[in-house]
Amino acid sequence: MAADPGAGGALSQFLLLFAPLLAIWYFLVIRPQQQQRRKTQAMLQNLKTGDRVVTSGGIYGTIVSFRNGVVQLQIANQVRVDVARSAITGMVTEETGGEAKK
Repeated sequence: MAADPGAGGALSQFLLLFAPLLAIWYFLVIRPQQQQRRKTQAMLQNLKTGDRVVTSGGIYGTIVSFRNGVVQLQIANQVRVDVARSAITGMVTEETGGEAKK
């Protein structure tokens, strides 16, 4: 018995329909997420003592020291907290008025 000749046409129609949808999904969802992740990784690797940062919990502070994936932040006079390096979500610049720059 020979294969149904219409099966190949259905598969090609299926691919013609979904290939553009997958391309659109890639450019609207996946690629921007990858770019944001790369940007965040670069920011975390370039942190240095004295930088003003904001954490994922909304705590603003100045970096005092680093230790094995832990960053010590000074959030007020005589108040220091240890946070995971991955908890830092952005740098704070003076021109943003206290808002995090991502």
